[in-house]
Order: sequence, then C-alpha cells, then structure tokens
Amino acid sequence: MRAYGARLSARLRPGDLVVLSGPLGAGKTTLVQGIAEGLKVRGPITSPTFVIARVHPSLCQGPPLVHVDAYRLGGDLEVDDLDLDASLEESVTVVEWGEGLVEGLSEDRLEIHIDRETGDDARVVTLRGVGARWSGDSV
Repeated sequence: MRAYGARLSARLRPGDLVVLSGPLGAGKTTLVQGIAEGLKVRGPITSPTFVIARVHPSLCQGPPLVHVDAYRLGGDLEVDDLDLDASLEESVTVVEWGEGLVEGLSEDRLEIHIDRETGDDARVVTLRGVGARWSGDSV
C-alpha cells in the first residue's frame, strides 16, 4: 500500500480531495504514508484518529498534505468545524473514513476503497474518479 501511495502521489496536485474507505486494518494510513513520501512532506505520518486532522508541510515547494481521520466525526457539522475547505485549494487533502461525510467539499474527488483478501496480505483497491478533474483520467 505504501508503494502504491507513492506512485499515486505523482498524479495528485493542489486542490485534490482523496476519500479513503475500507475496513479497519485495510491499509488506509499506510496508503497515506506512501502518498506523503511521494509528495515529500514532513512526517511522521500516523493515523490522526484522536487529533482528527494534521497538516504536513512540503519539504520541496510542493503542496502540503492535509491528512484527516473522520472515523470519530458525527456528521456534516463536525466536518464543517474542521474548516477543511479553507486549505483545500492549495493542499492535497486525504480523508480516511470520509465516505458520506466530505463529498460536499469538492465537486471533484478521487474515491479509493481498500479491501483485504481473506487470510492474505493482498489488498483489492478500487478507484473512482468523480468530477471533471478525474474524467478520462486513468489513475
């Protein structure tokens, strides 16, 4: 998942919203670690479950990474309180557990669902691009 995230980071640019879903332990945070590595942002990248969101500035004049864990959020009002739209245009924003909560932040988003194979370390990753930003783009 980390190597996949690093490859994916080459396709990401400021203003991108990435929404991650999948069961506990599927590899969402590991994917974000790879994205962070590829974007060359300051780490360490750990799950922001209790702090909800972390901003990781670029180490090389690239976009910062905003890493959000929406697992503990109770709804749209709590998402609004995070004020993610204030930094959305200049950052790459990745939201774990964001399905059904953050789609209103942007008309364009990349939805990634990660599943574990039964009894295996293999993962099944499903990508869905939404909006003009991702139309016709093979990620």
